[in-house]
Amino acid sequence: MSKLFTAVIQKDDAWYVAKCLENSVASQGETMDEAIANLREALELYYEDEAMPVTAQTFVTTLEVAI
Repeated sequence: MSKLFTAVIQKDDAWYVAKCLENSVASQGETMDEAIANLREALELYYEDEAMPVTAQTFVTTLEVAI
């Protein structure tokens, strides 16, 4: 069984940090691909002994704020 998750990836100095929006699981890597692969592994381990969660659909958007 598989489930679709939403991830945000940010560059932090020499590392890319990938974070899952549905459950706040995070990982990092020296490249975006490595960060995503590491996040995938972290999520698989996170749900290894649990039933697959039923989560609400997540929507991502951008917004402009005057600062």
